[in-house]
Amino acid sequence: MRATYEITPPAWGETLAVLQSVSLADGPAAVRARVVDVSGALVTIDFPALADGCTAEELLAVCIAGEWSDRGDFASCRLVGVEWPEGLPGPAFPAEPGVSVGAIVKPALGLTPEESAAVAAELAAGGAVLVKDDELMASPPYSPLAERVRAVAERLPRGVRYAPNLTGPPASLLARAETAVAAGAGALMVSAFLQGLGSIRALRDAKLGVPIFVHRVGSSFLRRGQTVSVSARVLAELTRLLGADYVQVGSFSPRTYDSDEDVREQIAAVRPATAVIGGGVGAENAAEQIARAGTSDGVMLLLGSAAYAHPDGLRAGVAAAVEAVRG
Repeated sequence: MRATYEITPPAWGETLAVLQSVSLADGPAAVRARVVDVSGALVTIDFPALADGCTAEELLAVCIAGEWSDRGDFASCRLVGVEWPEGLPGPAFPAEPGVSVGAIVKPALGLTPEESAAVAAELAAGGAVLVKDDELMASPPYSPLAERVRAVAERLPRGVRYAPNLTGPPASLLARAETAVAAGAGALMVSAFLQGLGSIRALRDAKLGVPIFVHRVGSSFLRRGQTVSVSARVLAELTRLLGADYVQVGSFSPRTYDSDEDVREQIAAVRPATAVIGGGVGAENAAEQIARAGTSDGVMLLLGSAAYAHPDGLRAGVAAAVEAVRG
């Protein structure tokens, strides 16, 4: 594997190479990382120990969330590009052509299974092809996961997927996934930057027969640091390579911190998975989101609170956004 960092001072790249491979300068040469290029502040390092078949956790420990981020002997270090090893699974459900619209069940907390099902039915009636839980919803006593999935699945028409949130105790992640699919879930959502990025690979390897929607909540702690950070493109690439079928990429809205370039880089990085544009997206800016994305293929607009604020109601709010992107 090869990774490129933006480092101040660039000479610290030699320390990073040793630190993130053998730890000792005279460690085994076969696995010792080496600086192979320095161009201004950009330092490219080869990591021979990270070969085909390495795990998500190994990748994270070396190049994304490694000990290098704890050090105090450099001014700044940002991971900006990675040539990933072979053998990562990637998405199992490639994006559909064109632009689709998905929507989030709101309010985030407090709805019973029957209430969630009623909201989901309205979202689908407006034209949403994917309905998902908010990341705050898990399996509370008033809305147990299996009961909620059954209620929602019964109300959705054929062709509309429901993605319940699986995020929770690691030991029972796959059991929750199996329960959700058995209850009728058409997709599965996980907040992988909270659950652990390895959860994406675990869900993919389980071959449950439904796509995986990865929420990016928690990734901002890696992206927004001034001294230590990781680029949005790198995180989007890794999310896709580990097996995500739907990858959130921010939006062209002041509701998210992404620059336009950040969003466009992420859209390109997640192909052939579906790039999900969400955060402050509604009927009033749906067409603008697609125009600024620079592509109308393999992209989903994800509607949240803005759809609920439509003067003619929720169904109309979704339908207006669908119409805006079809035009």
